[in-house]
Amino acid sequence: MSLRSLNTTTAPAASRDRSQSLLSPSDYDADAISIRSEQDTDSEDDERQLRARNSRELLAHDRLVLMEEEELEQMVTETRRKQELERTVSNLPIPNPLRMLARRMSDVSPSRSRSSSSAPGASTDDLVAEKRNKRRARRQAKRDRLLAEAQHGEDGELMYEMEEGGMKDGSSTGDSSDREDSDDVDRRGLLHFADAKARRKRDWCRWILIYALIIVAFAILFLTAWKLSLTKRGNATSSRQLVSNGTAMFAPTTIIISLDGFRADFLTRGLTPRLSSFVKEGVSPLYMLPSFPSVTFPNHYTLATGLYPEAHGVVGNTFWDPTLKEEFYYTDPARSLDPKWWRGEPFWVSAQKQGLKTAIHMWPGSEAHVLDLEPTYMDRYNGKEKLGNKVDRILGFLDMPDDQRPQVIAAYVPNVDSDGHKYGPNSTEIRSTIEKVDRMLDKMFKGLEERHLTDIVNVIVVSDHGMATTDISRLVQLEDLVDLSKIEHTDGWPLVGLRPKNPDDLQSIYSDLIDKTKTNPNLEVYLRDVNMPKRYHFSNNERIAPLWIVPKAGWALVNMKEMNLKEAQAQGAVYHPRGLHGYDHEHPLMRAIFIARGPAFPHKANSRLEAFQNIEVYNILCDSVGITPAPNNGTLRLPLKPVGLHSEEPGAGIETPEDPITSYTLAASAIPITTSSVVISTTVSTTTPAQGVPSSSVTSVKSSSAASELHTPSTNQPNPQPTDQPTGSDNGTDGNSPSDGNSDSKTQNFWDWFTGKVSKWWGKVTNPGKDDKSDDNGSSSA
Repeated sequence: MSLRSLNTTTAPAASRDRSQSLLSPSDYDADAISIRSEQDTDSEDDERQLRARNSRELLAHDRLVLMEEEELEQMVTETRRKQELERTVSNLPIPNPLRMLARRMSDVSPSRSRSSSSAPGASTDDLVAEKRNKRRARRQAKRDRLLAEAQHGEDGELMYEMEEGGMKDGSSTGDSSDREDSDDVDRRGLLHFADAKARRKRDWCRWILIYALIIVAFAILFLTAWKLSLTKRGNATSSRQLVSNGTAMFAPTTIIISLDGFRADFLTRGLTPRLSSFVKEGVSPLYMLPSFPSVTFPNHYTLATGLYPEAHGVVGNTFWDPTLKEEFYYTDPARSLDPKWWRGEPFWVSAQKQGLKTAIHMWPGSEAHVLDLEPTYMDRYNGKEKLGNKVDRILGFLDMPDDQRPQVIAAYVPNVDSDGHKYGPNSTEIRSTIEKVDRMLDKMFKGLEERHLTDIVNVIVVSDHGMATTDISRLVQLEDLVDLSKIEHTDGWPLVGLRPKNPDDLQSIYSDLIDKTKTNPNLEVYLRDVNMPKRYHFSNNERIAPLWIVPKAGWALVNMKEMNLKEAQAQGAVYHPRGLHGYDHEHPLMRAIFIARGPAFPHKANSRLEAFQNIEVYNILCDSVGITPAPNNGTLRLPLKPVGLHSEEPGAGIETPEDPITSYTLAASAIPITTSSVVISTTVSTTTPAQGVPSSSVTSVKSSSAASELHTPSTNQPNPQPTDQPTGSDNGTDGNSPSDGNSDSKTQNFWDWFTGKVSKWWGKVTNPGKDDKSDDNGSSSA
């Protein structure tokens, strides 16, 4: 509805001149003629100015002008925001979401022209012009509506908005709210959506940044801890400073030497000045207990892992694995060096895993590729290796450059064990071997002194077990006890494990054994899962046979393949080997040694420890070079806790155990000995070591015409490699060669007679009051 113009043309001109109305546009405002709207045409402005307007029209007109100005200002502001947003996302490789959303909303807008939807090829400019025309039409309609309503009095809508609070939020002009279907609402909705999306994006970015910082912080902490762990475990020098000997820098270094078969009381025989000095300089117990069974391979791997044989799986020198359906045989490298037999983690693997270099010289098990981790330097077993070469090899490792030098050096010395088997633990030959081994150690210690390493390098000397003398009178025929036709596998030696072919026969075989051995106190029979002594720790492994015959020290079981015992005894044969081990690990004849010295052992010189078992050596060795030991059965850790000094109790030294028999030398007799009348006459004397008199001796008779020696098959020889048996060269540092155990019977009988005479003469000189028959063997307990 349009407003009707006031009729001012009917009055005469003179009267207009005389009485000009204050409501006339020209008289109301001199500048009113220049006012025009940018949106109105000239004709509309002229018409509006020529006619008189009431207050309602003026208010409506002012409102329209201010509304248009505010709209223009909002459009400028929105344009600037849009440009700013476009500049912000212009560098992103993704399309502008505001444009996509605006385009999508414009596509579904009900005000879209049908011509544009039906003409896909229409240009963007046409669409923009069309939207502009629609906006102008809406504004014109709104303008007309306001003017029409102003004709009938004050603008009700304006007054309502001003008085009732219906004014558009944020408006300073009193403009009424736009229609819900207007472009302004659409734009504000888009802008609100864009702002909300931008806020969400900023929130997401903020949270992502926070989480990223947290993850980075945890990663830094983890990497720092890992690096510190590597530094501590890998380099093993972070908490321990390097020490200089004047020419090189040394990290903590330990040498461990195993003297196979070196019995603890060998130190009391006056044959080992260097080892005796070593005891006075270091820390040691009176003896160390081996593990059961007291044989070489199980105990050397216990020394290396800290595990009982039942735990590390090497339960004997020979045994059957019912799961693998295979037999472990220590003298067969094709079988024994397979890593499937060796469980646990030996010290060279622990050291290699933690970044230390290791050098292993012939240690049993070192060639088995345990855990697929090899020592840095490894010397394969060679039973012919001279003792002097072993020293040169050990010192050669210490002379390596800093970046190549090992920190753990292990060496195996088989000589005492080899000659103890061959000649017996109380023979003249074993005395000579003990002296040579002691000279070897003396050479090594002097080499350390020359290199100024006495207070820098730790030295540990151990042995794996002792040795007991054997004799043909202390043998038992296995076939007399067990029907071997019922036995599928026989394990171990000199103790014997039995695996019945039919498990149901186990109880009956055990009952028969108990009945047949009840008159012989030198044999003990155990069922693995019933009455095996707990102190043996010899039950929890399927590789351990279910039934065992355990002889007392010095006794042994033989089968017909090895020896017909009745015939051998009737002939007065000499049993080989002349020394054996593998018995109760707590028996005095099976005791081993442990002596240590160095910066890892800051104890008073000549410190004495309580006796312990060899499962403790692994932890001690690991602690001495600063590596973390793997789980094991040991409990001792450095520093050790001495209970006093060896010198504080002069009478408390290790006692000399009574050997079942002290000599393999047999006197000739024309009277043959039958199986039923074999008697060994033994005389025991308990003189002091200073007297140098044998502690016991034996006189036995045999047929001179039937004198012979019986050697058991190689299965009874405890040397690690069948092709590397120690020979008569003795491998000593002085190059002396004792007689070969494999010489013919005449040569051996002559040697037996000769050594017997010399020993007898020496006994007369040192103790003339003794009976001549008390010293036929020439052995000494000194």
